[in-house]
This record gives sequence, structure tokens and C-alpha cells, in this order.
Amino acid sequence: MTTFVLVHGAYQGGWIWGLVRERLEANGHRVYAPSLDGCGERAHSLRHGITTETHGAEIAALLEMEDLTDVVMVATSSGGMVMAAAAERARSRINRLVFADSLALTDGEKIRDIITQPSSIETDLAVGRSTEDAARGLFKDLEPDLRQWAVDRLTLHPRAVYYETVKLPTFWSQTWEAMVIYCTEAANPGKPHQARTAEMLGASWHEIETGHYPMLSTPDRLVELVLSN
Repeated sequence: MTTFVLVHGAYQGGWIWGLVRERLEANGHRVYAPSLDGCGERAHSLRHGITTETHGAEIAALLEMEDLTDVVMVATSSGGMVMAAAAERARSRINRLVFADSLALTDGEKIRDIITQPSSIETDLAVGRSTEDAARGLFKDLEPDLRQWAVDRLTLHPRAVYYETVKLPTFWSQTWEAMVIYCTEAANPGKPHQARTAEMLGASWHEIETGHYPMLSTPDRLVELVLSN
């Protein structure tokens, strides 16, 4: 049995991992898929002061409080930054890191250095996508019923995660067993960014011919890859 911690990205909650979680648990694995502070069903707690670092500390605390060891962490989209921040804080508890079409910023970078197009919703507190924008863009490759299910669950994301630089003073200088899964039909984060991640970490490289949310569009293939190492 392997312990998995699944980290969601922007506008999401733990719900996005439901299909993957079902499959991993059916194979006898233990799975945690928390919703981060201010996200998903915790959207009511959205406030100033939530950052990549506070999200990372939150996941690291989960690992410590649940006494999880030999953990395989899997992250999508901006969750890659959170995963790195958590792993840096809980190095002894990590077995492997999986970046599934993820952002992986270096110390001092911010999302807006990589993804410059403004979100369709921007306030002084949060960023987000309108339902129309999400349906036409983020989830366009999903079957209609699944697309609507996902759109109905979108929430705003803490603004600081997009606009503040990340603080990862030791992550990139450490050795990690890692995998990068590039989704070829996704516009962002893009192949060059993810190739950089693979090169810097010496990670294995895999591709799925799908959009940005393989946990929804191709959950069987994603689980196959996650279990392959």
C-alpha cells in the first residue's frame, strides 16, 4: 500500500481528484485529497494572507499530524508550487513527487512571470474564471456532463498565489525522485516550463494527449502513470 497526497490547483478543491482517488483506493492505496485554505468547500475562508507558503505549510502539517511517511505527492497546475513548498518542509516524509501538468516555480518567481494573461475575474482578494470562460477554455475537452459538473464547482483562488513570489530556498538544491506528466493539449503551463522542471529535477518525462485536467479527462491513464514508478 502506498500513501498518496493529491494537491489541487487554482479554482479547484479536493473534488477535482475524485476519479483518481476512487481508482487508487480501489487498488488498495491510502489517499488524501484535501481542499486548501480558501478553496473548494473552504471558499468561505478566502481572505488576505493566503499564499503558496501558507498552503504548503498546511499540507506539510497534514503529513505530520497524520504521521504519513513514504508519501507520493501528486500535484496539478498551481498545486505544483504548493507541493514543492510542502515537500521542502517535510522532506523526510516524501518518497516521490509527481508534477501533472504543473507549475514548478523557482525561488523568487511568481505565476505571473509564467502565465501573463489576466484571469477573467480579478479582485484585490482573489482571481478566478467565469463559468463561460471555464467551459470554453479550461474544461473544453471534457464530455458535456462532466464539464458542467466541474464548472459548477469552480471557486476563486487567493490572489497572492498568483502575484507574490514563491519562497523555496532549499527545494531545488535537494535531490528528489520525481515525474513530470505533460498534457499536450493544454495551453499552460506549456512544454518549455515543464521540460525545465524535468531537467532541473532529473525527473522522468511522460506525455498524455489531453487537456489541462487529466484527472478528469483521462483518469485511468493518469493513475497508470502515477503507479508506474
